Parts: sequence; structure tokens; C-alpha cells
Amino acid sequence: MILPQLTIGADRSILLKGYVEKDRIRAGLEKEAMITLKSKREIEIMRDAGKIVAEILDILRKNCKAGVSTCKLDQIAEEQILKQGASPAFKGYRGYPRALCASINQQVVHGIPGNTILKEGDIVGLDFGVSYKGYFGDAAITVPIGRIDLETEKLVKITEECLYLGIKQLVPGNHLSDLSRAIQTHAESNGFSLVREFGGHGIGKHLHEDPMVLNYVAKGNEDPRLKPGLVLAIEPMVNMGTENVQILSDGWTVVTLDGKPSAHFEHTVAITENGPEILTQAA
Repeated sequence: MILPQLTIGADRSILLKGYVEKDRIRAGLEKEAMITLKSKREIEIMRDAGKIVAEILDILRKNCKAGVSTCKLDQIAEEQILKQGASPAFKGYRGYPRALCASINQQVVHGIPGNTILKEGDIVGLDFGVSYKGYFGDAAITVPIGRIDLETEKLVKITEECLYLGIKQLVPGNHLSDLSRAIQTHAESNGFSLVREFGGHGIGKHLHEDPMVLNYVAKGNEDPRLKPGLVLAIEPMVNMGTENVQILSDGWTVVTLDGKPSAHFEHTVAITENGPEILTQAA
């Protein structure tokens, strides 16, 4: 899940940073950036949380068919969470009412499941997370409903490629901007744009931790060197048209300003001595 309920304005990186700080303040932590490295034991627990997320997303993917409501998908997600002995990461977070975010077509992120029925030709972004034994896992996929047009198919493909190209950069000694650059270069070289107001984040005992993870290179932004034990939620959001977005009156759903489709993929990834380990990868 991305940093929500943002007032969109000119200095996007500062705005995004502000929401990490608000979560930190709610947790009783200092306002200054505080990147927490996880122990092997903590990563082991997060691996279990990530496995639950991956398994449930796979179930949701199989249930994404024409005629199914997004509310039904949310119901399935919550039932599966309880079966796994976990808790929904999103439900109740800043008042968010559901366990799942389901964003259709021009909806970028944070679509609230309801009575909307999926139909042939749609794409739906499923953003999903759990809390398990005190730690969080968070991932997202974009699922085509039946046949989709070629340009939308390309958008989904490129967005998923952006995710894995970014993850490849998560090796000790690299900087966070190496990830941002890899994502930005691939998306823009294929004629697409990147959402600027929202991005990834650190994750662990809290759903949103430092550092913020931009999907583009921003001058003057904090650019920490990557170290083993850092766990990040990497989540490119790529638009077919303009990068500009707006938030609907429900206070959550983010849509493209020009009404063109958007795609979203995410993994929770741990940096190890040997490089990145995807914690939310399906078996």
C-alpha cells in the first residue's frame, strides 16, 4: 500500500516524505529519518508474512473474472487472511474500510472495493498486505480481465518489468536512486509516464517506514546507500498518458487526470549480502 491521502502539489518528494513522517510520529518515533535494518530472525518472520500475501494474491488473481465484483474479491481476501492466522494490513489504516485495494483501469491505487463489476477488457490492480507476528508484508499485481487491447497489454508488461528491473538494483553498495533510475528509464523509454505523488517505502514492524522509495530520480532527495537488512516495498505505478493524478471525493481512490489506464506492481524485498530476496514471491 502506498502513502495515502496526499494533497497534490508542486513539491512532490517533500509531500511524499511528509506522509512517512506522519506515520513515524504516530508510532512515537522521532521525526528525522530513521532507517531500520532487520535481523535475520525478523526477515524470517517477514518471509512468512510475504508468503501469506503471495498465496492470497494468487487466489485473488484466479478469481478476477468478468462478472465478479470488487467487493467479492475483498471478501475472499479477508476470509483467506483469517484462515492463515494473520490480520489485514490495510483495513482500519487511517480509516481505510477494506482489506484489499482494487483499482480498475484509470484508477491508479487505493480503489475501495464495492459493487463495481469487473468486465471483459478491464485491468484491475490488486494491492494487498497482511500483518503477521508483528511484521508486515505488502504486494500488488495488475490483472487483465479477459482480452485487453494491445496498448494496455504493453502498459501492464512494462510496469511489471519496471518492478523487476528496480529490484535488480537492490544490492549492497548501490544507492536507492539506482533503483529509481532503472524504473524511470524503462517506463519513459517505452512511452509511458510515472506517477510522482506516490511511491514505495520501507516496511517492517510498521506498514510504512523509512526510506521513501521514489520511482523517479529527484534532485536533492535523500539517497541512502543500500545495506543488508534493509527491507523495502517497491511499487512502480505507470500511466499510459499523463503522469498527473487526482484523488476522488472518497479521499482514497487515485485516478489519472486524463482518464487513461494505469498499472501497478509491488513486492516486499529484503536486501541480503547476496543481493535482493523477494519476500512476496509466489512459490
